Amino acid sequence: MTLIKSISGIRGTIGGKPGEGLTPVDATKFAAAYGTWIIQNNVGTKPTIVIGRDARISGQMISDLVTNTLQGLGINVIDLGLSTTPTVEVAVPLENAQGGIIITASHNPKQWNALKLLNEKGEFISDTEGKTILRFAEEEAFNFAEVDDLGTVTKNDTYLQKHIDAVLNLTLVDAALVKAANFKIAVDAVNSTGGIFIPALLEALGVETIYKLYCDPTGQFPHNPEPLPENLTAIADKIKETGADLGIVVDPDVDRLAFVCEDGSMFGEEYTLVAVADYVLQNTPGNTVSNLSSTISLREVTNRYAGSSYEAAAVGEVNVVNKMKATNAVIGGEGNGGVIYPESHYGRDALVGVGLFLTQLAKAKMTCSELRATYPNYFISKNKIQLSPSMDVDAILAAVQKEYANQEIDTTDGVKIYFGSEWAHLRKSNTEPIIRIYSESESEEKANQLAFDIMKTIRSLS
Repeated sequence: MTLIKSISGIRGTIGGKPGEGLTPVDATKFAAAYGTWIIQNNVGTKPTIVIGRDARISGQMISDLVTNTLQGLGINVIDLGLSTTPTVEVAVPLENAQGGIIITASHNPKQWNALKLLNEKGEFISDTEGKTILRFAEEEAFNFAEVDDLGTVTKNDTYLQKHIDAVLNLTLVDAALVKAANFKIAVDAVNSTGGIFIPALLEALGVETIYKLYCDPTGQFPHNPEPLPENLTAIADKIKETGADLGIVVDPDVDRLAFVCEDGSMFGEEYTLVAVADYVLQNTPGNTVSNLSSTISLREVTNRYAGSSYEAAAVGEVNVVNKMKATNAVIGGEGNGGVIYPESHYGRDALVGVGLFLTQLAKAKMTCSELRATYPNYFISKNKIQLSPSMDVDAILAAVQKEYANQEIDTTDGVKIYFGSEWAHLRKSNTEPIIRIYSESESEEKANQLAFDIMKTIRSLS
């Protein structure tokens, strides 16, 4: 059993003893800590929190525990039921709520679940706020309400349509153009809530032919739910079998988005953001942001547009959002298929990504694979090097930085070393004595070799 407490929430496997897995005790304790933090930040008001969940088997159980705990603190709850992470993010400000909780373990397998925590803007809480909530949980600093002050629970099933309407109302989404393109689209929603939301969005965009694959929200994931190429063979076969123009793949909470081309080839999860950013920049030149472990292609595409510049942020959605706000970015996100479009909201949103990408594809009058060919082609290799617990990881990273002092280096988050269009990013783990090494080059072989060379350097320094 595993339980991970972090500044962004609590995540764990279902079952086991309290403190060792995500048990009812742990879910209640952490919900109480978050609710206490909300109450302290909203003195004199009766707070409201929006909750929603993906379709995991444990989702209803955890949702009930969280709802009852918040109600017990005297907080009103608006329950969206089966929903998505971006839908809850959209709902929080529309409901004038003081926070939100998404019950989802994102791309993790079905035995996992989690509580992802939002502030009053519908954005993920900060590092400082997360540490406060962790302290409240550790100290059990809760004060539950008396009977006449208990919170209320309201069910609200209107946000599927509200979220879709928000996408359709975006300036750069053209439903009439998408409808005229007469796309045939396959969807793999890994039997979670994307199976409800993505087909509904496609229908609203005028797509008449939709091949649904794993779109029943049972929580029984038919394959590893992370949208990586090795997990997407079924939709690739479905596309070739049906002659579909495109495949759309989302993770269980619908904040990651990947495409599969008409020939069954992978568009590449890293290139979801690259393509959408290209379309946005064509129409609204400005700045872009991704995290340091994302493809350099976004920087190269951004540089095609006069007056546009790219900046990298530390890994983590909240860090990307902060950098986007600081640079007034028009588009940003993460290389894991996460599109953040400020005109909509500051959160990764697969529905927004679908609306923008289909409009782009319709305007370009290209096939998916032809569009992909207009972007640089790079490969990312992901590795790690195990260290002994006694080693000073920070000292090793500093030594690596010194070793490559003649290269362009970014130390925002670990050490990222640029070698022209190649790069290697070294980050230490916060939970174990390892250094994660991501590298990118023009071929898989060269990316692996770059990582091997960096690991060789680390071993020589340690």
